[in-house]
Amino acid sequence: MQAQCEGTDQPSGRTAVEARLQELITEVDGLIDAVRAEESRVAAEISRVAPNHRDGAVNLVHYAELRQHDIRTVQGGLASIGATRLSTAEPAVLARLQAARNVLSAYNGEPLKYTDVEVRDAFALADDILEDHATELLGYSSEETHSRIMVTLPTEAGEDLDLVRGFVAAGMELARINCAHDGPEVWKRMIDHVHTAAAEYGRDIKVAMDLAGPKVRTGRIAPGPAVGRARVTRQDTGRVLTPAKIWLTPDDAPDISIPADLPGRPTLPLRVEREWLEALAPGDEISFHDNRDAKRKFVVTRQENGGVLAEGQRNAYITNSTLLESDYTKTRVSGVPPTEQRLRLQRGDTLLLTDDPAPATPAPGRTPRISCTLPEAVRAIEVGQRVLFDDGSIAGRAVEKRSDGEYTVVELRIDYAGPNGTNLAAYKGINLPETVLPLPSLTEEDIAAFRFVAEHGDIANISFIRDTDDVAFVLDTLEEIAAESADPERVRRLGIVLKIETIPAYENLCPVLLAGMRHPNLGIMIARGDLAVELGFDRMAEVPRLIAQMAEAAHVPVITATQVLESLAKSGLPTRAEITDAAYALRSEAVMLNKGPHITDAIRILHTLSTKLGRSQRKNRQMLRQIGSWMPEND
Repeated sequence: MQAQCEGTDQPSGRTAVEARLQELITEVDGLIDAVRAEESRVAAEISRVAPNHRDGAVNLVHYAELRQHDIRTVQGGLASIGATRLSTAEPAVLARLQAARNVLSAYNGEPLKYTDVEVRDAFALADDILEDHATELLGYSSEETHSRIMVTLPTEAGEDLDLVRGFVAAGMELARINCAHDGPEVWKRMIDHVHTAAAEYGRDIKVAMDLAGPKVRTGRIAPGPAVGRARVTRQDTGRVLTPAKIWLTPDDAPDISIPADLPGRPTLPLRVEREWLEALAPGDEISFHDNRDAKRKFVVTRQENGGVLAEGQRNAYITNSTLLESDYTKTRVSGVPPTEQRLRLQRGDTLLLTDDPAPATPAPGRTPRISCTLPEAVRAIEVGQRVLFDDGSIAGRAVEKRSDGEYTVVELRIDYAGPNGTNLAAYKGINLPETVLPLPSLTEEDIAAFRFVAEHGDIANISFIRDTDDVAFVLDTLEEIAAESADPERVRRLGIVLKIETIPAYENLCPVLLAGMRHPNLGIMIARGDLAVELGFDRMAEVPRLIAQMAEAAHVPVITATQVLESLAKSGLPTRAEITDAAYALRSEAVMLNKGPHITDAIRILHTLSTKLGRSQRKNRQMLRQIGSWMPEND
């Protein structure tokens, strides 16, 4: 063996290192050439962005090109000599590559290729540009935080100034109004309350307003029989915890609200003859046979505001033909609404989706059929494409498309539902992640709301963005509104936030951002809920991070949305996982909280998290502050 080895060329360790250095130099030079070439190729698109976005547009193009290459071996090689791994190159791609090249030059014993001017301060400048854009769009953040807290206002915020004061006191820094709900009068009162509360706390809080875009939903389902249920709640042992309750009001009077302090299952409202009702008193018994011919007895427990509450110890099914009896006098019930019917779907079932607006009529043994609120969507679906319902709780694939007279029918094979089936109700969302919809990004209702936002709000959040044509339509519409406005410059300064919530928007992210950067006051929102439905939950560990990185490269501020501290807002108790999720979301320039009875607590906790993390992280970079918990005790 020794003889075989003698005389062979075995490169020394030094020679191998030099060879690897030269390989790295060649690879890094190639990346620098590639990003510069891409900048030249799309120079026309870059030239159209607003002046304040010029640096960001160039860096965005560099970053998008960098991510077209698999540079993991380059990263490993750079790390092995203690150089940058390029893992946080987003703020200044070219400068980071040039810095890496200079390190390689130094190791290789050759003059530095790039000057100090080309490399120095590039990251700090990029951070300053992004912060300036975030401040212009979203307002100032706290001195100790990088992220702002956006709070979705409930309808009550239009009537209750103290509610809004509570949000501001807890840490709200941006207010959000969803234009899919309420209307201009309520929106205006909400905005006035935000401005009043902000002024009282010496703050300036901007108002963002969501434009819903075209909504594809299931159509009507024929109502079921008019049967109401009054139900008890029981312990596991069967003992009644809360009684069944009926709320009786006169049939010739306006609806009288059910008392809000009643525990247990919902109270069933019923209408009865006034004379019979007025003869009742607390302690009186009301007896009847319910719809199953079961005899039931309820006892009057309260009289309030013209209504009567009666409670029973058994469940009761009541219809508009039920006769109530008290003290040998009877009255017939009215006012029981029809039940809401649903389609029950299981894996393997067939569902017919149609543009026929006739209501669905559920029937055992019949293939379920349901319409769509946007006929164009049904006509656009092609065989093989995915169709998802109700936030992805039901999903299927088109297996056939046919005409049924003047209507189109798409036959779907359901391949995803709950283990025991899932109910599909009327007016639930439909997602078509693989279908090209021939619809504009703004409906006529959206454009009317857009005009309101341009006059009264600070930011318009734009839904249903798919490509550069959608962005151009939004910006052209904004310019039309400006041309008709008494204050056109205010309109042109309006913040525009593009919601990234569809597969096309994600796949076209770089050109979408470049198109949006023609507007000087731009941001994006990562709408994680819709993205999860369209992409699948398995992609959500990666996709929001990739979107945020692309936006950081463009120096465009990001709002992270959907289900941040949702359990806390709804139940008053956070989960461990959502605290971690909130911490990650706070890497964005703003985090959106949705509505809930405990939203003020959620604002307060998110503000605390933001303050703590503001000293420890900047986007994806860890800031190595001193950790007091690890300090040795003083002697």
